[in-house]
This record gives sequence, structure tokens and C-alpha cells, in this order.
Amino acid sequence: MAMVYVVEDDCNIREIETFSLKNSGYAVENFACAKDFYRQLEIALPNLILLDVMLPDEDGLSIIKKLRERLETKKIPIILVTAKTSELDKVKGLDIGADDYITKPFGVMELISRVKAMLRRSMDDMYGEEAIQIKLGDIVMDRGRHAVFVKGEACELTYKEYELLKLFIYNPKRVMPRDLIMERVWGIDFEGESRTLDMHIKTLRQKLRDAGGCIKTVRNVGYMIEEE
Repeated sequence: MAMVYVVEDDCNIREIETFSLKNSGYAVENFACAKDFYRQLEIALPNLILLDVMLPDEDGLSIIKKLRERLETKKIPIILVTAKTSELDKVKGLDIGADDYITKPFGVMELISRVKAMLRRSMDDMYGEEAIQIKLGDIVMDRGRHAVFVKGEACELTYKEYELLKLFIYNPKRVMPRDLIMERVWGIDFEGESRTLDMHIKTLRQKLRDAGGCIKTVRNVGYMIEEE
């Protein structure tokens, strides 16, 4: 279940987008202004952002520029929702960092189709530019040596535990839905595998010792990692 953030000040459109996405199996958080959206980004990152151009406190193009300048948000796919129909407006949005756009008024089927396509593309690119070594709090993952260290001490992980940690640590603050985790780490559909995932998360946390608390449970969605 991917997490989608909807940023739209029009109450009716926001409700339509939220209902349609939830009805299609996505987890959704919605916001009427940039301020509330930014506040939530500090708590958790989504898998995709559906962003209106005209907001009461900041325009969507300005928001995109800020997101693309931040390391943790620069790769989050953004679909721009705009009432402007000129080719120039659309090109400007794409040039500034939007991944796709949809023009108001739009159909629900078109919206869901674009969201699905964008999420599929972003998941395929998830490991496109990984660093060889990355640090999060007391945890250091060295992919060159296939090793993990906690406070300088080696942490012995199984293959699946290592892959779980890699998925999390290269996507800090980004909510990792259960079905995505199962697909990426086990290569199978999530249905019926809840206990397998939860048990591996439990043992991973234990092996990371005090640092294990950085792996957070996102209720009814999945897991995420953030520096404590």
C-alpha cells in the first residue's frame, strides 16, 4: 500500500482525489496548504505527491523547487495538478522538477492510471544511484563489504535482514508499504505474509540493539526508518 500525499486547497477536489486513491488501495494523507504539508514531511515521506499549483500560502512550482533541492525529497515522484492549460505552463512545471501533470478537470480513471504508472516507474528506479556507504545515526551500511556496523561494531545480519535494512536506510523518512517490502526483499506478493515480515523486523531491531528503535511502525501501512 503506497503512501500518497495530496496537496490541494479546493475541498471538493481534495475529497475526490483522496476518496479515489483510497478506493484504489492507496494510503492517503491530504493537506489544504503548504504549511501543513511541510510539517508532515518532517514526520514521514510519501511514495508520491499529488500537488496543486495554486495554494493559499505558496504556489506548487515553488514547492517543487524546494523539494528537488533537498536530498531526502529530490527523488519523490510529483504529479502536478493544474487548471492552467497552456503548453508553456505544463512545460514550466516539468522543467522545474515535476514528473508528470494532470489538468483540471480530470477523470478519476485518468488520475489513478497516472498514479499507478508513476509509482511503478519510481519503484523500478529506487536503487538507481545508491552510495557505496551510507550512515544513519549509529548505523553504517557498507555495500562494498556487504557489512553493517552499529557504533563501530560489526552487526551480523542474515541476507533478508540486510536487504530489509538496505531498503530502509536508502530511503530515510520514506514510508515503505508492506507490499513494496515483500516485493523488493522477498520477490513475492504481500498477501498472507504479514507474520514473515513482522518477525524479520523484530529480529532486525534486536540485532541493531539501541539503534533498532529508528525503525518505526507506520500503522496500517508498513515501516520507515528515521534517525532518532
